[in-house]
Amino acid sequence: MAIYHCSIKIISRGKGKSAVAAAAYRSGESIKNEYDGITHDYTRKRGIVHTEILFPVNAPTEYAYRAVLWNAVERIEKAKNSQLAREIELALPVELSREQNINLVREYVKSHFVERGMCADICIHDKNDGNPHAHIMLTMRPFEIGGKWGEKQKKEYIFDENGQKIYDKKKRSYKCKSIPTTDWNEQTKAEEWRSAWANAVNAVLENHNHSVRIDHRSYERQGVDQIPAVHLGVAAFQMEKRGIATERGDMNRAVEVTNNQLRQLQARIKKCKDWLYSQPLTNAPTFVSIMGSIAESKNLNTRWQKIADLKTRASVLVFLQGNNITDMAQLVDKVTHINEEFHKVSQKIQAAERRLDTLAQHLAQCENYKTHKAVYDKYKQLDPKNHDAFYEKHSGEIQRYESAKQYLDAVMNGRTPIPIKAWKEEQAKLTAEKYTLFDEYYQLKDETRNVEVLRRGAEKIMSDGPTAEKGQSKKPPRMDR
Repeated sequence: MAIYHCSIKIISRGKGKSAVAAAAYRSGESIKNEYDGITHDYTRKRGIVHTEILFPVNAPTEYAYRAVLWNAVERIEKAKNSQLAREIELALPVELSREQNINLVREYVKSHFVERGMCADICIHDKNDGNPHAHIMLTMRPFEIGGKWGEKQKKEYIFDENGQKIYDKKKRSYKCKSIPTTDWNEQTKAEEWRSAWANAVNAVLENHNHSVRIDHRSYERQGVDQIPAVHLGVAAFQMEKRGIATERGDMNRAVEVTNNQLRQLQARIKKCKDWLYSQPLTNAPTFVSIMGSIAESKNLNTRWQKIADLKTRASVLVFLQGNNITDMAQLVDKVTHINEEFHKVSQKIQAAERRLDTLAQHLAQCENYKTHKAVYDKYKQLDPKNHDAFYEKHSGEIQRYESAKQYLDAVMNGRTPIPIKAWKEEQAKLTAEKYTLFDEYYQLKDETRNVEVLRRGAEKIMSDGPTAEKGQSKKPPRMDR
């Protein structure tokens, strides 16, 4: 089924990345980086089903060639920490054909990037493993009218209250501030692009008569009381497809069990609440008569059935006494309270599960980073002419290390060291808190079961004969959930 995935990241020289290397890898080509003289050959890479370059009208036509475009980027960016490209990775809906997905990506890229002045290098990957996706590399520098690269930002002098430029004695220059020449790096852009992708996918799915839809918002932002599943990834997806259980698959199965439990209890509470709000408070059955009808409604033929019935009535009686419930109005208040407490507990469980999922991903990437670092270090120390043979043999380990490093770099955002110990301590603490929350959940479930017993007893009495006076009955006001 179609899933939503749209990640946005920066390819930066300061993090040891190269725009040429990234373009070669995603397109499965061999390209020489004129900046450092290294040739990046990924012609053996499989699963690349479509590549193309789109560029705005004022860009040079030779930028239609991948090697020319990204070497031009490497040349214009002089600084050792230059941001070379922006990459957007998109999951493609499996409901659409390959050609439909290609057109979907092409139109999305044209509308939101190329028409705004960026060159876009599109590479679509599909290994027929249920994970078709697109890599889009975008230039980060605008073009001038003549086709030359423009500036990313311009400097403006800072003036004092008298309108005079402020001189910085330490730097021996006037103080300036940098003003971006485009809005491409604004924080709001990421949300705009993510939302636009969801809208584009949903429009195409609708046009081709598919009922499934995607949403760029988290369940929390959508107001959905549900814990999100974790992304399996290609390797785990293939193992699960062959019937081999994986850690991520087990996590998703546990999440589904929790979601089912929460949904079922929510439905039961709602049913009790709706029934109570539909009943008249005047001339309602007394709890004494309700308790008597509980046993009468069953065929207690065996000793065990009689014992179970006594336990049920004892549980209901303890519930009524423990909550000081003596009439229907007080039961209504109690059910309203159960409903409110359920939503609090449910939200806390979901928040704990989401954070535990994040921590599990952090720690799994730390393990990949640690496990495969030695192989990667050896790969980087080799003479470039020996890279291809070594990469062919150890591509899995190298890719897992690079993926882990990229992930951790994004998480840490320049901070050091990686707080593995703190993450593990938080994981243990949250796990304990989750079990405490589930204790609260099970208590609410027990209370709901007692209300359901009372409801069935009252329904039996009312089905045997009217106990309330006819006419308009006063109902309790509806409360927010």
